Amino acid sequence: MDYSGYPDCRPEYLAAYERMANLATKRAVEGHPLVVRSPIVDLGKAEIVRRGAALGVDYALTVSCYDADAEGLACGRCESCRLRRAGFAEAGLADPTRYRSPT
Repeated sequence: MDYSGYPDCRPEYLAAYERMANLATKRAVEGHPLVVRSPIVDLGKAEIVRRGAALGVDYALTVSCYDADAEGLACGRCESCRLRRAGFAEAGLADPTRYRSPT
């Protein structure tokens, strides 16, 4: 699962957030409820990468790192960087992530 280790990305959290948003917004209270859609929540990282590639996502414009610098260079060490790298490898695609030099 893509949300491993990230509690705010679990289906249970998304459902709870949707319920809260529908209690807390004027639009929902007036009969126009919000719907949180999460079409990739049950996919693994490799499947997400493949699906994005098939849709033409330019992954060079994306970064997954939680510690990227001001220029968008990834750390290459955090869990998100490792999961991304593994997802691209499993998908058989090159990851265009730019990493900063080790300090």
